[in-house]
Amino acid sequence: MPERNKKQGFQKKKGGTEGEILRVRTPRRGQVLGEVEQLLGDRRMLVKCTDGHKRMCRIPGKIRKRIWLKEGTIVLIEPWQIQSNEKGDILWRYSNQEANWLEKSGFLRNLFV
Repeated sequence: MPERNKKQGFQKKKGGTEGEILRVRTPRRGQVLGEVEQLLGDRRMLVKCTDGHKRMCRIPGKIRKRIWLKEGTIVLIEPWQIQSNEKGDILWRYSNQEANWLEKSGFLRNLFV
């Protein structure tokens, strides 16, 4: 049972299996993977995507307070319908274990070339 904390709501119980990967979210149609290259401020960042484009991406308000990104983080991007090669929204942040699994599975093949 998680312990209750006044500031954060619930905390994870210590001693869990963090290294175990059960399910990894993979890109669907119209979504691409990318790596955060530069933080631009005001929830915007420059992302190098697996399809060869560099996009200025933003974190939508729906997940803004739940996600924290640094340079080098692997993220899931949904390009905008207008200016699809230039801009997009960040949908998901992958943990280090999930990013390693994506790299071993070949999803990040075009990113590190």
